[in-house]
Amino acid sequence: MTSASESQTLSKPAPRFASIGSPYFGIMLACMAVVLILSNIGAAKGVVFGPIITDGGFFLFPLAYILGDVMSEIYGFKVARKAIITSFALSAFASLCYWIIIALPGFNDDYGNAKQAAIEGALGPVPQIVLASLLAFLAGQTINSLILVKMKARSGERTLWARLMGSSGVGEFVDTLIFCSIAASVIGITDFGSFVNYVLVGFVYKVGVQYILVPVTSLVIGWIKKREPSYWA
Repeated sequence: MTSASESQTLSKPAPRFASIGSPYFGIMLACMAVVLILSNIGAAKGVVFGPIITDGGFFLFPLAYILGDVMSEIYGFKVARKAIITSFALSAFASLCYWIIIALPGFNDDYGNAKQAAIEGALGPVPQIVLASLLAFLAGQTINSLILVKMKARSGERTLWARLMGSSGVGEFVDTLIFCSIAASVIGITDFGSFVNYVLVGFVYKVGVQYILVPVTSLVIGWIKKREPSYWA
């Protein structure tokens, strides 16, 4: 005989997920990759707002996690993992392109030398930033997606807000800690106090943006679910 709790577990329907045959997934994947690449470029610049220390990619990166939440909720962990790995690979490819562009011989006149110095200054630190970003993005997004899908398996279509907030909090903390630990010295953060400031500001800002946008994210998820025929099949 089965217990009441076992009967509830057996009768619980599997969580719904859509296939990737529609154009929505491709659009979100492209947006995630572009956001990650631009964030890596922006992160090479240290930014100071009074006592607050951050980097130039701060306003972009939360969008990558919001897109990750949407894809995880609608398409499931395996599809979200493909998007994460694809964005990871494209960002690494972009970094390789920057290295080649810098290494190519340029004009030797004053203008050419000035352009070379500007390009090296803007894109030169990016490989180190990309290493930090890629490792942080891979770990944080994977944990974020896994937690969201596991929570959905328990609650079904209910409590979407809890899935979005719970998964984002853990994923962003892992992401921020890994990224800041590797990237801090590259953007000029060398003392412990500034490092703690950098980690806390980055984490609070990213999670805060995602929490504030939970109603918008929920509306987007609902809108796409209604237009994904395979989600309700």
